[in-house]
Amino acid sequence: MSTPDRTGRAADTPPRDTEAAARPAGEGAGARAPTAYVYGVGRDGEELHDLARSATGVDGHAVAVVAAGGLAALVSAVPADTFDESALRHRLGDLGRLEALARAHHAVVDAAFGEAVFLPLRLATVYRDEPRVAHMLLENRERFAQLLAWLDGHVELGVKVHVDPAAAAAAQATRAATAEPPAPSPGRAYLRQRRQKRHSTEDLYRVAGAVAEEVAHAARTLATAAVVHRPQQGGLSGRRETNIANQAYLVPADAEERFRRAVDAAARPAAGVQVEVTGPWAPYSFAAPAPDPRADGAPR
Repeated sequence: MSTPDRTGRAADTPPRDTEAAARPAGEGAGARAPTAYVYGVGRDGEELHDLARSATGVDGHAVAVVAAGGLAALVSAVPADTFDESALRHRLGDLGRLEALARAHHAVVDAAFGEAVFLPLRLATVYRDEPRVAHMLLENRERFAQLLAWLDGHVELGVKVHVDPAAAAAAQATRAATAEPPAPSPGRAYLRQRRQKRHSTEDLYRVAGAVAEEVAHAARTLATAAVVHRPQQGGLSGRRETNIANQAYLVPADAEERFRRAVDAAARPAAGVQVEVTGPWAPYSFAAPAPDPRADGAPR
C-alpha cells in the first residue's frame, strides 16, 4: 500500500512496531495501551513544547513532546486498535480517511516547521510507546543532529511543469486557419485537421520538455539540493492539465524570492505549457526515512 503525499510521489507503507498492540493497559480485560504516533523530530527547545500544548493531532488527539539526547519528537497517544497493521491498511485504502489523516499530520508538521527547524517523519509512523520513541531518538541522535543542521535555514519549494493539449491545439488551429487555404473537400479537411492535431501534440511535449530542462537548470543554481519526483497523475495534481515534471528543491529561506524570479525568467512563454512553483513547505522530500520501529529496540 502506498499513500500520496503533497509532492505527488507515493510514500512507503508506514513503519509500525509489530509489538505495538500486544500488551494490555492493565485497565479492563482486553484493553490495549495507546501507541505513539510520531510526526517528526526537532531540537529540544521551548518552541516545540509551547506548540505541543496548543496543537491538535490526528483524529483530534493531543500532541505531546518526547525528549531525549537534546532532541524532541512530537507525538500523539493513539488507540492501538485504530493504528495497528490491519486498521492502517484499511484506513490508507480509504481516500477520505487518508486525506483526513494526511491533513492532520501535515498541520502539525507545518506548525512545527514554522517555529523551528523540524524533520518530518512519513505519514503514519507509529511506535509501541513513548519510551520506544525516546530510545529511537537516542540511537539516532547523531544522524538526526546532522540532518537538522543541514536543513536549518532552508525551505522546500516545488517546481512543476504542466501541459494543456487543448490550449496548444486551439493555438495551432488558429495559426493553421490563417496560414493555409481552405481544403478542397470535407475529407481532405478532416485529414488535415488530424495531421495538425498530431503535430500540435508532438510539438507541445517537445517544447514542454525543453522548458522543464531550462527551469530545472535555473532552479539548481539557487538550490542546496534537489529531488526528482514522479509526475502527478489524475486527481493528485489538482489540475486539469497533465503534469510532466515534478521536482522539489531545498532552498535557503533568504533566497526564496530569488528562486521564484529565476524560475519565472527561465519559463519561456509557450502555448499550452505552464510552470508552477509551490511552497514553501517543510522539507518532506529531504527527510530521511524514519528508523524502523520493528528493529527490536535498535533502529537503523
